[in-house]
Amino acid sequence: MEHNFRPVVNGISLSLHYVYRSTPTYSVSLIHLYFLITFSFIFTNMIEPFDHEYFMRKALQEAEAAFERNEIPVGAVIVAQNRIIAKGHNLTETLTDVTAHAEMQAITAASSFIGGKYLKDCTLYVTLEPCQMCAGALYWSQIGTIVFAASDEQRGYQKMGTQLHPKTKVVSGILKQPCADLMKEFFIRKRGLN
Repeated sequence: MEHNFRPVVNGISLSLHYVYRSTPTYSVSLIHLYFLITFSFIFTNMIEPFDHEYFMRKALQEAEAAFERNEIPVGAVIVAQNRIIAKGHNLTETLTDVTAHAEMQAITAASSFIGGKYLKDCTLYVTLEPCQMCAGALYWSQIGTIVFAASDEQRGYQKMGTQLHPKTKVVSGILKQPCADLMKEFFIRKRGLN
């Protein structure tokens, strides 16, 4: 969700202009302080720039990169403390490696970045529900949270009955439609059904 702050800023500017014109100079600084406090309260309490949607958009960019390489368009990013520490997309065709899924690429990069195999304080954002293999790797990495966009009704870890680590939290459906649409477009092109 993109936020347009211009109406808020314009409204505050107009209010300040009116207050400055109609208020004696000694109380202008107090009024100015009031507006600054109000303005900062609005932005610190209502807007979180790095939310699930923000990071899923970054994973979707990775999926688009896979799409451009004629790979199944799945993208992933791993986040720690609101910072992307790893990203990846499917490379199974490029590397001729069935294990080169987006999640596997991201797990390897994140482990290398933090210098350890456990990703307890990290969140994986991935455009498609992880498969059984990736869910197994996520289990062993003890990832803190998995956020996926579209479900995989045929090969997803849930359909296969694969267990995640007991402490792993799961969120699904973030940007589900654009991620599913990209996947659908890929297979339409691949099968020549357009």
